[in-house]
Amino acid sequence: MVVKHEIKSQLAKLLATEDLIVEHKNVDTAQFNVHTRVLILPRWEKASNNVYDALVAHEVGHALYTPDRDWYKEIELPPTFVNIVEDVRIEKLMKRRYAGLAKCFYNGYNELNDDDFFDIDGKDLTDFNLADRVNLYFKIGAWNDISFSDAETPIVRLIKDAETFDETLSAAEALYNFCKEELENKQEEEVELDSGMDIEGGGNSPDDNGD
Repeated sequence: MVVKHEIKSQLAKLLATEDLIVEHKNVDTAQFNVHTRVLILPRWEKASNNVYDALVAHEVGHALYTPDRDWYKEIELPPTFVNIVEDVRIEKLMKRRYAGLAKCFYNGYNELNDDDFFDIDGKDLTDFNLADRVNLYFKIGAWNDISFSDAETPIVRLIKDAETFDETLSAAEALYNFCKEELENKQEEEVELDSGMDIEGGGNSPDDNGD
């Protein structure tokens, strides 16, 4: 079925209850600028109405609930971590505001999962860091086995329970700190492993002549 872009533009404006600027461009994914109030939808040839409806609902969630705020002046966090948590929050609020969107999100993410949009086919999800697994869990967790350790579960709960943008920032900081510590521990283990291999491996010194 051909997606009628002008209809999706009207849908976005109706859900957002404001006259948003909606543009359709050749971009990788949908996006919304909270300052300029411009919503951009990708021109995907194979995407169905289900996928576009989910994209529209998601970006309108940012229009309604993500504040136009220079949060990076308040807290030093990579935007990716804030985006992951905020995506979870705004979709929850959109489902609460428009009950019918739960099915919309389900159908859209189901198709994206079938098309391997998130590029996980053949990969071991246990190798992914917590941030990546959280992102996948709240989007396509219904179709993939994504688990969390006892240490990770409280952070996942913080993300799930975030209601305000301040709580988004707090959960994002916890997520970032956990991933940072996990990466540092992994790097230390690799250094220790490499050092052990060097000691055990031995080898000729510069003074050895091989005789």
